[in-house]
Amino acid sequence: MTLRDDGAQYVVAGAKPWNRRVFDEVIRRYPGSWTYVGSREELTTAVQALAPRYAFFLHWSWKVPPEILGATECVCFHMTDVPFGRGGSPLQNLIVRGLDRTKLSSLRMVDEMDAGPVYAKRDLDLHGTAEEVYVRAAYLSADMVRDIVEREPDPVPQAGQVVAFQRRRPADSEVPELESLTAVHDFIRMLDAHGYPPAFIDHKGFRYSFGRAALYDGRVVADVTITPMPESEDER
Repeated sequence: MTLRDDGAQYVVAGAKPWNRRVFDEVIRRYPGSWTYVGSREELTTAVQALAPRYAFFLHWSWKVPPEILGATECVCFHMTDVPFGRGGSPLQNLIVRGLDRTKLSSLRMVDEMDAGPVYAKRDLDLHGTAEEVYVRAAYLSADMVRDIVEREPDPVPQAGQVVAFQRRRPADSEVPELESLTAVHDFIRMLDAHGYPPAFIDHKGFRYSFGRAALYDGRVVADVTITPMPESEDER
């Protein structure tokens, strides 16, 4: 399909560096006028000034207020086969359940979290580090953005049993008692992304944080960073 170059305005919101990279490499080259925002303040200003046809949220860390939802058609990309997996930390919640594939769902955003109707779903592989999966999802989201802009589809209400995920806290990154090396590897990799609290173990006044894990020859090999244990409970 060929995108219409009708001069329409579009906003893309992202909170992670890979979102900006995908915007610069792919999305901004689509026909129309494209604006990237990385904060709540920029989002409000852009929507008020541009009155975009769509606002696309690639990976967003804040709740979108009703006045934005009402001002334009807001589209988010959620890493589950909704209504299964509504809620926070979808990647981590999927991996701890032993899943290695999921759907990336494009949703019309409504006030209730991840409850809006669905434009489309695409297959998404969950292998690799968390950051690798997030980058993979960002490029897939760009393809879905193109499709929505071209076809302007009517989203379809979700159907099925709702399974809600709980958002993880930094303290949840402490390595629990696990039953296998595969589970250890999965726990480390699912937290291995820029800006996320890594898997850690606290021992005798020091914190051992893990990343870049590999599983082979009956062992897990990983990088470890050793720091004094944080004093704040919020960091544990």
